[in-house]
Amino acid sequence: MARILVADDEEGVRSFLAEALAADGHDVTESPDGRDASALLDRHAFDVVVTDLKMPGVDGMELVRKVRAEQPEVEVIVLTAHGSVESAVEAMKLGAFDYLRKPISGPAELRILVKRAAERRTLRTLADRASLGDGEEPPLTYGDPTMAAVADAIARVARTGATVLLTGESGTGKEVAARAIHRGSERAAGPFSAINCAALSEHLLEAELFGHERGAFTGAHERRRGRLELAAGGTFFLDEVGELRPDLQAKLLRVLQERQFERVGGTRTIAADVRWIAATNRDLGAAMRAGSFREDLYHRLAVFPIRLPPLRERRADLVPIARALLERIRRDLKRPRLALDEAACARLREASWPGNVRQLANALERAAILASGEVIGVAELDLASTVGAAMAAASSPVPVTLDDIERDAITRALTAVDGNRRLAAERLGIGLRTLYDKLKRYDLG
Repeated sequence: MARILVADDEEGVRSFLAEALAADGHDVTESPDGRDASALLDRHAFDVVVTDLKMPGVDGMELVRKVRAEQPEVEVIVLTAHGSVESAVEAMKLGAFDYLRKPISGPAELRILVKRAAERRTLRTLADRASLGDGEEPPLTYGDPTMAAVADAIARVARTGATVLLTGESGTGKEVAARAIHRGSERAAGPFSAINCAALSEHLLEAELFGHERGAFTGAHERRRGRLELAAGGTFFLDEVGELRPDLQAKLLRVLQERQFERVGGTRTIAADVRWIAATNRDLGAAMRAGSFREDLYHRLAVFPIRLPPLRERRADLVPIARALLERIRRDLKRPRLALDEAACARLREASWPGNVRQLANALERAAILASGEVIGVAELDLASTVGAAMAAASSPVPVTLDDIERDAITRALTAVDGNRRLAAERLGIGLRTLYDKLKRYDLG
């Protein structure tokens, strides 16, 4: 059951609400006014707040603002007298879950609203607390409406066995979302296995995915189980699925359809007992039209598609995410304290962040290294940007041929992303395997 805070300056109304909710098994705390309720919110954790809008001192509207700013995962239901519905609507615009008109004739509507609000709180919590395995990444959302809807969708689909396709730009948190789905599912106790379809050569990817028998190919000296087999009972995450070559697309389609596969060089059929999640930053619609991605495979993967929005579409989350990242950076750098001042927060909100969370993390880490004190301001952020630009514009020979131009572009792209080859390939608009071929061709390591 939920932890409920009921705030109303009318003792009779407050007692009626508390008794009705306690009868449903909720843990209810009563508060006689907004100031007391505000203090209780500072000291205790609640799932749902039920508050009158009109109270002396701190009113319900201020409570809504406080909750949205400090505890956006908490749901708020406001009570409004007849004729004050406009105020209730304004409270909902600020983030309140719903409203009830006073006088309340009976507890039924209240109970239903609180139940729905508590369920939404639970769904949000499942998604918001999800992070990468080491627990070092920030939550999916801090209350921005755009991402909150995505978090709700993630939490809802997590409880099913549906195949999910996550789309979005690089750095938007697709693996974080995939792990959130796994942790909220009935397979949470099982393994979470991930494979990046662009990070391995075509030959290695198939063997890594399905495993191989001894003697299946040169160098296969013993039988090896693949990632898919090892993920039995859990979740299998196919990252950058748009990079799969056509023959592997066909094999993957068969596995999705028949829920079974064979190791490379083997004949024994093995059950594919996994929940499938795939992700891509490519436009698979365009890839299907170009003939490079199978339409039937797309429909098998996109049973429940979810788009992860870029940071520029969820600016309310930007500063809280930055603060969470900075806390991790502070620990890594063994600094006692690191904080962003208000001017720095404003500067962060102004930026477009085309590299999303990954780019934000890199900028904050550079600023933290450059900061001499405990506070990061605009000066440190600007200096960090200058350092990043200098890295991207590292000196190189003046290109004079097409090969020189291509070599120079690859070198600059790698420098700009600190040597991350996958990000460099994205910047250059080429596949990772193509980049590896060019690195070999130009002897760039």
